[in-house]
Amino acid sequence: MNDGPQKHSLTLKGHRTSVSLEPEFWAAFREIAAADGKPINALASEIDAARAPDVGLASAIRVFVLSRFREL
Repeated sequence: MNDGPQKHSLTLKGHRTSVSLEPEFWAAFREIAAADGKPINALASEIDAARAPDVGLASAIRVFVLSRFREL
């Protein structure tokens, strides 16, 4: 299936943060960002700004990716 979550650094509002996602989610997240013509940092910033305070960024990204693929 996969090798487990992989940690990557993102820059949000000028600050570095690490996010752990499974390789499949990183690949899908990059595909969505490319399709939208945005760098992944910009897309992550949008997701970060829209998420509820009690929802982690990694979870918000997973839900975003799932929602986008379900729309297809």
